[in-house]
Amino acid sequence: MTTREKLIKTFAAALLVPETPDLASAEYRRIPQWDSVAHMRLIAEIEMAFDIMLDTQDVIGMSSFQKAEEILSKHGVHTVA
Repeated sequence: MTTREKLIKTFAAALLVPETPDLASAEYRRIPQWDSVAHMRLIAEIEMAFDIMLDTQDVIGMSSFQKAEEILSKHGVHTVA
C-alpha cells in the first residue's frame, strides 16, 4: 500500500465514507461528513496511522486532502500521486 492509499484509507475511516480515489479531492466542509468533530477524528487517525504528532498550526491548516499531504511531507512522510 502506498502512502497516498494509506492516507485515503485514513480519511475514509475518520470521515465514515467509502474508500475511493475521489477522497484525494476532499476539502473541509465541502463534504457533509467532514465537520469539526470529524476533523478532530481525522487528526487522531492521521497521527496514529503515520506515527506523527501534528502541531496546532497543522491541525488548523488541514483544510483538504492535498493540505494533509503537504503536512505529512513536512513531517517526513511523502506521498506520490
